[in-house]
Amino acid sequence: MGDLKLTSSAFSDGSEIPRECGYKNGNKQPPLTVSGTPDGTKSLALIMDDPDAMGAVGKVWVHWVAWNIDPTTELENLTAEGMTDFGEVGYGGPAPPDKRHTYVFKLYALDSMLDLSSESTKADVEKAMEGHILEQATLTGTYAP
Repeated sequence: MGDLKLTSSAFSDGSEIPRECGYKNGNKQPPLTVSGTPDGTKSLALIMDDPDAMGAVGKVWVHWVAWNIDPTTELENLTAEGMTDFGEVGYGGPAPPDKRHTYVFKLYALDSMLDLSSESTKADVEKAMEGHILEQATLTGTYAP
């Protein structure tokens, strides 16, 4: 992989996500910053999920899906967001049902825009990205109930 990085001013990689970012504690989208976008990037896509939910609910829980993000430094004012496992469009913060979970923010630099509707899911985005991913970066954070 190259130089693509995803960071947050609210938490460092592997550390605690702020309380107010939790689904039931304000649901505030954490500030995210992108750096090292590769040449040829036309858009970014972002997926946030909770692989630890597999033990509690039997699947990886999807918290956020966004695409056609302008490849600038700050990820804000996202206009193309999809369906989460909360049954809502847009950011759905951490909401571990049982214990501390690790949340994974996956950023993709793409060589195209994606033609998707606002009802699109993580699976739809992953399928549309096939063959268009230039580079990928991850950021992880933890959250406890």
